[in-house]
Amino acid sequence: MAMSNIIIFAALVFGNLVDAWSPAASLLFSHANQKVPRHVLTMNQKEPTKRRVSSTKAKGFAIENKVLEFAYSGSVRPGKQSPQRVVTNSNIVLPDYALDSRPKKTSSSLPWVIEVKTPSEIELMRAAGRCAREVLDIAGQAIQPGITTDEIDALVHEETLKRGAYPSPLNYHGFPKSCCTSVNEIICHGIPDDRKLCEGDIVNLDITCYLNGYHGDCSEMFVVGGDTDDKSKELIQVTYDCWIKAMSFVKPGRDYKDIGGIIEEYVTERGFTTIKSFCGHGIGSVFHTKPNILHYKNNEPNGQMAPGHTFTIEPMICVGEAKCLTWPDQWTAATQDGQRTAQFEHTLLVTETGVVPLTGKLPDSPVQFWEKESKIHQGIWLGT
Repeated sequence: MAMSNIIIFAALVFGNLVDAWSPAASLLFSHANQKVPRHVLTMNQKEPTKRRVSSTKAKGFAIENKVLEFAYSGSVRPGKQSPQRVVTNSNIVLPDYALDSRPKKTSSSLPWVIEVKTPSEIELMRAAGRCAREVLDIAGQAIQPGITTDEIDALVHEETLKRGAYPSPLNYHGFPKSCCTSVNEIICHGIPDDRKLCEGDIVNLDITCYLNGYHGDCSEMFVVGGDTDDKSKELIQVTYDCWIKAMSFVKPGRDYKDIGGIIEEYVTERGFTTIKSFCGHGIGSVFHTKPNILHYKNNEPNGQMAPGHTFTIEPMICVGEAKCLTWPDQWTAATQDGQRTAQFEHTLLVTETGVVPLTGKLPDSPVQFWEKESKIHQGIWLGT
């Protein structure tokens, strides 16, 4: 799950972490467009989209009926959402935000102070990661023309609970669903609804499972109907390859800041752009924590890699400009120009000699065309 890079600004200025799952974070990067000092991370901010509000009053009741018009950038529109799903099984361990939507656990405000997991914590992380992978594989195979993203969410919810886990996105800062389904121009945090998927759509399915006190977070791209236009195929391939190249860089002693340069250099050479408004993140018993993984060239003091660190790399790559438009729901982030975007994500563990994906594919996981045709690593990537 992506975090807004506003968190760096918040950490430096306020001493607290604000992640991208907070609607407040979405509002911050959506409604500002100013230069900041070089020592503060430059945020990809924009002017608020012009909206028109008209009001009418119903006769006899004096009820104000406000109609909000919003300038959507692409072809995707929000559909009708079903009621929020619930978790009633008392045997499932709930995260601290499950009931009131407010995360309680915090981490150091210093960006280079990173938690080192113990061997027992790593085993719990492995279990959470495998759970997330299993759910992602099952839900991914259900993606086909005519299915709604809400039906996918229902499947994710059911399969997560079946494994004794809690769907981490559910009620995190009030997020209404159990997974994120980001279609075509939606960068991240797409809310499942009754919109039917169409042949040729590309979908990022983002799954996080909270199992026995720890989160496992991963996402993958899917092509609805198995085929799409050539530019979308190229977008997915470039996104996958830059992600694999960045993950293969991970090794004890290396700087987290250098991950971003690897990604940006690879995609820009091929005519694509990388989103700067969201970033990868540390993960464990806390959903989003240190380190902050920026997917573009930077000099942020985000620490050095060490054995026992767990975090995500999740680049969001665009066909057009890497600028965000936040929908009125204050969750859904779309490209401003309406062009398509793609993303991949793993939860990673730094080992003594390299890195392994805790959400890595299993022997029976489907293999996609971008894995078969990768110029960086052909076949399933299982670490270094």
